[in-house]
Amino acid sequence: MINDKYVFLQDKITNRSAHIAVIGLGYVGLPLSVGFARAGFHVVGVEVDERKVASLNAGQSYIEDVTDADLAPHVEAGLLRATADYDALHDTDAIFICVPTPYDAQRAPDLSFVRAAAEGIRPRLKPGQLIVLQSTTYPGTTEEVVQPILEQSGLKAGADFYLAFSPERIDPGNPQWSAYNTPKVVGGITPECTRLACDLLSQMGAPVHPVSSPRAAEMTKLLENIFRSVNIALVNELALLAERMGIDFWEVVEAAKTKPFGFMPFYPGAGVGGHCIPVDPYYLSWKAREYDFYTKFIELAAEVNQAMPYHAVDLVTKALSRRGRPVKGARILVLGVAFKPDVDDPRNSPAERVIELLLSRGARVRYHDPHVDRFRVGGDVFYRPNLTLESVSLTDEELRAADCVVIVTGHHSLDYEQVVEKAPLVVDCCNATASPAHSSDRVVRLGAPFPPKLT
Repeated sequence: MINDKYVFLQDKITNRSAHIAVIGLGYVGLPLSVGFARAGFHVVGVEVDERKVASLNAGQSYIEDVTDADLAPHVEAGLLRATADYDALHDTDAIFICVPTPYDAQRAPDLSFVRAAAEGIRPRLKPGQLIVLQSTTYPGTTEEVVQPILEQSGLKAGADFYLAFSPERIDPGNPQWSAYNTPKVVGGITPECTRLACDLLSQMGAPVHPVSSPRAAEMTKLLENIFRSVNIALVNELALLAERMGIDFWEVVEAAKTKPFGFMPFYPGAGVGGHCIPVDPYYLSWKAREYDFYTKFIELAAEVNQAMPYHAVDLVTKALSRRGRPVKGARILVLGVAFKPDVDDPRNSPAERVIELLLSRGARVRYHDPHVDRFRVGGDVFYRPNLTLESVSLTDEELRAADCVVIVTGHHSLDYEQVVEKAPLVVDCCNATASPAHSSDRVVRLGAPFPPKLT
């Protein structure tokens, strides 16, 4: 319903005098904050990590996708600041929730961060504010979790304040698509909520696509990532078959890519990682059971992808055995622990499980990653001790000292010619050594025939 509060907020959005808060300044919240500041809005970021608060207020970024040059001018101009104090929300017109949505040990949704953010907003909620949830979650979260918490304030969503869901679409390490130009999807609990959220997000310059409800927007995000999960699982399974059949599956994918229609390339690897693909399928599967519906196709894909770290470790074990070396006591150097090439984000990286499985088999594991200085593993059923490993330098001596080098994530800055030349044995899980210049009988590639001369 159009009222004075709606018109007032719409005017502030249009003239960019609206003050915006972003709760959670991680890989999603920080680019969003910079995007709004770049558009001329005053932005305050609310972050529980005091180190991030201090870094941001000093104009120093802590994620690679946002450079100091992107951040510092907005901090210096007074358009962007950070705080750990939720009272900063009192002076804002719109609040975005960009907090983590992980799963627990049983892979059930963990919405504790979303609930905490909503609880932090509730006593500071005022009439006319717009609240937008961006954290990836199952359909129904906005209306079934966030809305009831906010309405405990005595204000009613859609009448006294505005509530919507707009899924984040951050692709770490992608210079082409950012918070500024990636199209947004928005679903509000009323048409007015949708329009206000669309109007605000469109100020950053990207197209905005409205949908009928928060549930539709929540399902949109899950579809996007489950699509990727299922297709990655398909190529992972076919890569295992190709190994047995003596076919180079990477060659097959390159050939299939020549078809100009009806095909999209996906690639096998040691598993899937990041903040979405390993998590989102479980959010939907968990919610589906409430409706007596079992997402067998989705769960099968997750099962295939979860099995890939085990296969990677089996390849290491087999390769070492061919050279008369047991995995127990072997010196293993893992290259790449970020969840994808050329990013500094190690969340849910398949390297975590690969390292834990190697450690549980008695291997001595070190790693190198130019983007990730420290990497935590263990503390779970796969490897009980908690360990924090530190990245080692990639020297000729380090490579020669390893009984096997395992390439989990193929950062483009690494010298794979050096790796192949100096390492006595290489297990390549991501086809980083595919170049003819890197060919060697000492390289085992996931998804390709086992080298016949490996002894």
